[in-house]
Amino acid sequence: MGDERDVGPAVRRRLIYQLKHSLLRLEELHAAHLEGSGVTARELGALLLLADREPESQQQAALRLGVDRTSMVALLDGLEAKAFVVRRPDPADRRRNVVELTDAGRATLDVATRASDEAERELLADLDPPDAALLRELLGRLVIGSGGG
Repeated sequence: MGDERDVGPAVRRRLIYQLKHSLLRLEELHAAHLEGSGVTARELGALLLLADREPESQQQAALRLGVDRTSMVALLDGLEAKAFVVRRPDPADRRRNVVELTDAGRATLDVATRASDEAERELLADLDPPDAALLRELLGRLVIGSGGG
């Protein structure tokens, strides 16, 4: 009798299976590497987005990350509770708030980015550097081509 976890070659070569299980593995690695950083991979994504831009509204950030408004509010509430972000009235439009990283948020971002880099290195460890770079390039092209980035 074979290994019950072996799905067989027909399933293993399907892109949906490969991408799903690569993502699951990367999420496991991120959870392990980010454990001491104070943020999750999802929170890291939000911090990275906010650090890269002028202060913007939570609605703008939600749109850029591709999450619904309710999820974004919950995500920012968590980051605000950790003192990593602050919401302030927009000087150009007092009816809306903008979200900015705090100094603690920037320090956490530095630590968490290094941890995320290590998780990605571990995932790609079986690929030689040119193949790892090619995988990133090809996935980036798929994301851009699908309107996702």
